[in-house]
Amino acid sequence: MSRLVETIAPTRLGAGYRRLLASSWATNLGDGIAIAAGPLLVASLTDNPFLISLAALLRWTPPLVFGLYAGALSDRLDRRMIIVVANLARTVIVGVLVITLLTDTLSITGALLALSLLATAEVFADNTAATVLPMLVARDDLALANSRLQAGFITLNQLVGPSIGAALFAAGTTWPFLAEVVLVALGVIFVSRIALPAHGRATGSTGNLWQDIAEGFRWTLRHAAVRTLVLTILIFNITFGAAWAVLVLYASKRLGMGPVGFGLLTTVSAVGGLLGTALYGWITQWVSLGNIMRIGLVIETLTHLALAMTTSPWLASAIFFVFGAHAFIWGTTSITVRQRAVPSELQGRVGSVNMIATYGGLVAGSAIGGTLAKHHGVTAPFWFAFVGSAAFVVLLWRELTRIAHADERPEVVAA
Repeated sequence: MSRLVETIAPTRLGAGYRRLLASSWATNLGDGIAIAAGPLLVASLTDNPFLISLAALLRWTPPLVFGLYAGALSDRLDRRMIIVVANLARTVIVGVLVITLLTDTLSITGALLALSLLATAEVFADNTAATVLPMLVARDDLALANSRLQAGFITLNQLVGPSIGAALFAAGTTWPFLAEVVLVALGVIFVSRIALPAHGRATGSTGNLWQDIAEGFRWTLRHAAVRTLVLTILIFNITFGAAWAVLVLYASKRLGMGPVGFGLLTTVSAVGGLLGTALYGWITQWVSLGNIMRIGLVIETLTHLALAMTTSPWLASAIFFVFGAHAFIWGTTSITVRQRAVPSELQGRVGSVNMIATYGGLVAGSAIGGTLAKHHGVTAPFWFAFVGSAAFVVLLWRELTRIAHADERPEVVAA
């Protein structure tokens, strides 16, 4: 067992990192369970398509509404305490949800409100958690540390969690939510035991939060590497969002796959992510982070082209497998690059700018994809994604290599 722990989280990463990793894996499993249980709960309370779709919208909205505010707070207050309070709020919300289920008093309005509040608390927890890692791990170990966190996200949040959530919901409506309470509470216990150094703000700092937010925007715009990274994430999430917004229609109408087949596509993608996890350490030894980002964006561009052209479910599955590996590798590299470049006292605000670019791109892309599919067919969003991605890669090809190297933070903060 000790050898396994050493392999997953080497001693040099520190006890604080191991606790952060344990907290992340516990809460990711709880979130994965909720990914399946939440929509199933809403569907059990209503058959109104608008209300069912509203449940998904309520999960997407909080990052756009509260992301910048969460980032500013994480640069101003005790980061560990923010994570603890946010996750405690989640346990209370889910606990109330369980009580209403047990007493048969839960309405569709109450369920939607609970899901919205959970998503809001998650914004504060996740944004702040991303700022903690650079405070615990040396700069040269950030890639490895991030890969372990992302591995937990893929395995527990995307692969294992939803299956467990669906199975628990079938066994009894309250079971998945009880499991989520326990797992999030475990996450709180692990995080509460982490000792963090100061992160650049004086205790009890006062001032206008909007000024803090504006400072985060200004820093991002002035830093060439991070600015390019955020712009890349925005553009590629627009193209990705356009294509993936109609994925269920693409799977059925273009590939002839039913609901089970559609589910297998997402599973295959997650398995590809696990391969990326296994290879990430080896890849970063032989390929620079800048070239990893270049190669990844080319892979994503060609993914859209291949999916636009194929009608074979088998070929599409292979494409999704490769894309899943790419998504993990590129996402981990992106996080690592940002954490290296951004000063500790600005991690939350710059991270929130990145969050806005991420979700803003997905929302805009979804709207574009739906419109294109309606008027020009189900493959039109994939052609749009290919052309847009290819044009962006050509325009920023030279800039992509400097993303991983320009003005990296020289200081190392250890636990």
